[in-house]
Amino acid sequence: MNKKSLKKYKYIIIICGIVLFIELGFILYSIFFKRVESLYFDGINRLEVNNNYYVTVGSNNDNDNFYEKAKVTRYNNKKEKVFEKLYNVGYNSAFFGVVLDEDNIVAVGSYEKDESDHKNKIRRALIVKYDSIGEVIFENDFKILDNSKFTSITKVEDGYLVTGQTIYKNTKVGSKSGGALPLKYDNSGKLLWYKTYGNSKSAIFNDLLVIDDHIYTVGMDKDYLGIICKYDLNGNFITYNDYKYTDEIGFNGIVSIDNKIFISGANKENNKSINAMIVEYDLNCNYKKQVIYKDEDIARYNKIVKDKDNNLIVIGIKMLDKKKKVKVKTAGNINYNGIVGKYNSNLKEISVVDYGDDRDDYFTDIKYIDNEYLVVGYSSYEDGSYLSKFIRYSDALKVLGVE
Repeated sequence: MNKKSLKKYKYIIIICGIVLFIELGFILYSIFFKRVESLYFDGINRLEVNNNYYVTVGSNNDNDNFYEKAKVTRYNNKKEKVFEKLYNVGYNSAFFGVVLDEDNIVAVGSYEKDESDHKNKIRRALIVKYDSIGEVIFENDFKILDNSKFTSITKVEDGYLVTGQTIYKNTKVGSKSGGALPLKYDNSGKLLWYKTYGNSKSAIFNDLLVIDDHIYTVGMDKDYLGIICKYDLNGNFITYNDYKYTDEIGFNGIVSIDNKIFISGANKENNKSINAMIVEYDLNCNYKKQVIYKDEDIARYNKIVKDKDNNLIVIGIKMLDKKKKVKVKTAGNINYNGIVGKYNSNLKEISVVDYGDDRDDYFTDIKYIDNEYLVVGYSSYEDGSYLSKFIRYSDALKVLGVE
């Protein structure tokens, strides 16, 4: 081989070496740095308590593929984890509601059951019952149209009442009915009945309340209509009312005091400005009055409860100005702040306070416990991750501690 040919092969070897080095670099990067670049998320969506322990449900992505996985977590009365179970069936999943049934835990949400669901980004509604140590007693899914999910659950003597939705993912015309869902399961997980209400592309029920022998559901129908519906205990529709206008979430919390129903949500004035709101209805779903919390930023109330003095306690979220400068990494250009409000049963505002952190804070549920208000949710941190948290508030809405 002459010097010219040798030189040519030398260049080829060098080029091949560079290509292999680059490819190896990409492989090593994907293996070792994928986790660093991926956003870690661990959030709480709902909280249930009794005298001995706390239970939360939500989701996290703490797995090699970074799928969102539904989780149920039990804590002792010191808020120390007793166990945490991930729902590892299928692909992405999340729990949105939970109820305690003696020492059993029943969670509801949605999941991608198989590869087809995952590929098409559609989910099935899901209900799972766990025993006191986190072992599955039963699990069932539900779907009529493309996308389905369960949003809340309430225990009744002979089973569980559930809310949710089943809707078309894309614009379709079909004979199947869909929309907002009230459903009932027996104690062994058998579906007893379900009903559909509203638009099959957008309607949803977010929460429910049982008063005497009736079920009240709240949510959203098409065109940003807030909805309240009344059913008997067998799921037979009785009456409804709608509210013009709310946002894309609609009504999503409900509580009752002295035959008055109070609903949390958002008011969309002139189909533009969005403000946190509580609306009062009577037991026949007739509108009575409302109170709106107006702020320079977008705000909404996500959950409503009552305390021992029959005051209404609401939690929500405020979406701050995009130009607001924050010290930590947040989602997009908006800073999200948690808010807590207290009103009397005549809807007179007592106090509304911001959580006041520079990071993103999402408040998702609240319980009144031992003269304190316990708020759960999740917050962003300096590295861009999101972690769940407990926040204790005093009767005067002062932060007592963060865990």
